[in-house]
Amino acid sequence: MERLVKFEVLGQEYPLYTDASEEDIEEILNLVKMQIENQSKSSKSFLPANKVAVLTSLNMAGKYVQVKKDFEQYKKEMTDRVERLTSVIKSSLPHDMELQVKESGSEIDETLSQVEPEGYDRA
Repeated sequence: MERLVKFEVLGQEYPLYTDASEEDIEEILNLVKMQIENQSKSSKSFLPANKVAVLTSLNMAGKYVQVKKDFEQYKKEMTDRVERLTSVIKSSLPHDMELQVKESGSEIDETLSQVEPEGYDRA
C-alpha cells in the first residue's frame, strides 16, 4: 500500500509516495544521499542543490544504463550457454528421447525470457 515517506537531502525535506518496503526505502535513500554528498564534495566550487541533484541524476542514470547493458549481455551469454548445453545433451541421447528434450528446451527458453529484474524496462 502506498504511503508518504519524508526524507532530507542537502538540508531540504522531500515527500515521496511509495509502496516499497522499509528496507528498500532505506537502501534507496542511503544510496541517493551518498551519491549527492559525493557529487557535492567532488565539485571544485560550491554548486546550488538543484545543480548537484541534476549532476547526481545524470551519474546515476549513466550507471543504470551500464547495468542494463551488462544484464542484456549476461542474458545473451546465458541463452547461448543453455543452447550449447541443450545441443550437447540432445546429441548424446537416443533418438526417441529427442522429442522430450525439445519440449524441455522450449520450457527453458520460456523461463529465461521471464528472468528479468523487477521493474526492468527493455527500452
